Amino acid sequence: MTYGFEPVVYTQTPPGGELRDGVPFCRVNSWLTGKRLVSLPFSDHCNPLVATPRAVDELISGLGRAISTEDLRYVELRLPQAVESGLARFGSAFPYVLHVLDLTPSLETLFRNFHKSSTQRKIQRAERSGLIHQTGRSEALLNQFYHLLVETRRRHRVPPQPKAWFRNLMACFREALQIRVASQDGQPVAAILTLRHRDTLVYKYGCSNPRYRSLGGTHFLFWKAIREAKRDGLRFFDLGRSAVDHQGLITFKDRWGSARMPLTYIRVVNAKYAGANYSTDAPGWGQHLAGRALSYLPACILDPLARVIYRHAA
Repeated sequence: MTYGFEPVVYTQTPPGGELRDGVPFCRVNSWLTGKRLVSLPFSDHCNPLVATPRAVDELISGLGRAISTEDLRYVELRLPQAVESGLARFGSAFPYVLHVLDLTPSLETLFRNFHKSSTQRKIQRAERSGLIHQTGRSEALLNQFYHLLVETRRRHRVPPQPKAWFRNLMACFREALQIRVASQDGQPVAAILTLRHRDTLVYKYGCSNPRYRSLGGTHFLFWKAIREAKRDGLRFFDLGRSAVDHQGLITFKDRWGSARMPLTYIRVVNAKYAGANYSTDAPGWGQHLAGRALSYLPACILDPLARVIYRHAA
């Protein structure tokens, strides 16, 4: 089986009627992690485009037929509020937490709602320390961001995304994508990558140098991003998903005054492959050993390795 990502849209059209409902997917073809449909790979969440909640049920029922006819290992949907709407009955549910900050209050109110010691004081400390903030899409900023990302992912014992992935994102999103880097005395200490969609700013990737953690570089960049989003009239700051067992990350996002909501991935598995583990989210002993090995590999090897690994991740 060859590797590939192919965009697919499953739709529902009444007999003789116009297109009414649909769900965007990518068909992933991989000999390692299986042939499957995911809505959408590398995204935190993707709502179906439907007129009524009942239409989601009907679309998922149709996808069940596609699983067998196309010999898919599974179909995955990444849906806010999926458990509450009863969609979890269609397959296995993988719970996450999504944080979104409402940007409509004034900057003063937003700042006052931040956790006083863990967020407000770190922002103030970062401003006193003279951190320099740069925002843009230049090759220099990409290089600074990627160096910090590789070291951060190595500490977490997971492979980094390949650098080509970020170049592709920059080409596709253009000005909607911004790299933000905080530096002190010319040394990058933290970086984040954000995406803008309509009235929402999305925090997608973040990384930092642990030797400069006391400077509050990440808090400094979040605050800069929030202020710029307010200036541009945006309404929401999407802080992204967190695994339910990653309490440290959940607490960090809670302390920005953001609203926490359930995010559930629904996976409908082909009975033919039931019992096989093709999940990239639940590591087994093999992935733990691989993660340990990654922490010792030099940076010059990690990027080529990432180009191989991420062909099979979604």
